[in-house]
Amino acid sequence: MRMVALFLVALFLCFSSTLSSAQGFFSDWFNMVSQTQAEQPHWITPLNTITPRLEQEFRYDIQWQTHNSGVTTDNYGVSKGLEIIPAPKFECILAVPPYVVNNPDSPNNGFGDWQFLVKYRIAAANEENGNYILTAFYQMTLPTGQYQQGALSPVITPTIAYGKGVGNFDVQGTLGYSLPTGNVSVIGHTLPWNNTFQYRVYKKFWPELEVNFNHFYGGNGSVVPTSHPGKTSVYLTPGMVIGRFRLWHRLSFTAGGGFEIAATSFHPTNHIPILSIRFPF
Repeated sequence: MRMVALFLVALFLCFSSTLSSAQGFFSDWFNMVSQTQAEQPHWITPLNTITPRLEQEFRYDIQWQTHNSGVTTDNYGVSKGLEIIPAPKFECILAVPPYVVNNPDSPNNGFGDWQFLVKYRIAAANEENGNYILTAFYQMTLPTGQYQQGALSPVITPTIAYGKGVGNFDVQGTLGYSLPTGNVSVIGHTLPWNNTFQYRVYKKFWPELEVNFNHFYGGNGSVVPTSHPGKTSVYLTPGMVIGRFRLWHRLSFTAGGGFEIAATSFHPTNHIPILSIRFPF
């Protein structure tokens, strides 16, 4: 009986030590995250444009896309997911593959490609020290989509992201270039350039207008439906993001919505409602 008691005491001490170490790890990590975010502007993340800020949250978006053919596509997830700050000046985004539903009912509903993105913050200053940010992205898309709902080969998209604020107004933007690792003559290249103009109202309301520009180089549009050689598309997305509302300790809640409208004669989709739910922590 004494041996059992000694064993239980030893087990309790071991568990307590492990729990204390875990608490110390998370405490140090969250302190690093808070310090990292304190050094940058405190704007809100736009609906479409990937923010140059380093963010830590779980995000889930939904888009209802209407194609020129009349078919609508429900995109659940929109390649959003878990965003983590693992070290100062770095962020990793591990996207959840989107689930794509085609309407009218289609047997080819399924998951899209899996993506991940790494940010490195080059320079930043918070509102008291300049209110700007410059960040580099490395994004990679892997062809894991079902029923050809994605790329034929992995695609790397290096991107530079920037932002500047003046009072309650800010501009956040990204400029990238897609580099397929295979099937280049079929997939082609895309130059995406996105800019968001925001204005904060009553601390929690962020009305915005996004301008999403894409120019397509090369590719074979007859083989890959998402390839549009020589074409340019521009979309305007008025929207609103509200938050952050604190829920518990570090956990907060943010929500947003918008409506994407084609501004060029070439537009594969049009009139797209967007819903975005985020839980920063």
